[in-house]
Amino acid sequence: MYAIIKTGGKQYRVEEGVNLTVDKLPEAEVGKEVVLDEVLMFADGGKATVGKPTVSGASVTAKVLSQKRAPKVIVFKRKQKKGVKKMIGHRQYVTELAITKISV
Repeated sequence: MYAIIKTGGKQYRVEEGVNLTVDKLPEAEVGKEVVLDEVLMFADGGKATVGKPTVSGASVTAKVLSQKRAPKVIVFKRKQKKGVKKMIGHRQYVTELAITKISV
């Protein structure tokens, strides 16, 4: 059984017992349960249900493992023959979730 959910403008394929890293969920506290109710598709065995745009009554429950920052992404810009160099680093805030239950 798996589901496709939408959070933070991105789509994720989730199953029970899987850990998932998503963009920061500001309302989530470490150790608490979070309900993700924007389920785009739900599949159980060979039977799949596709929402228009979401599956009504479906939700995914997850436990918040941590609120942290992702590894640094380095952006390096250079102009040829001009001696212009620019280096910028960026770390995104993320939430790590453990999927506990998929319900329809």
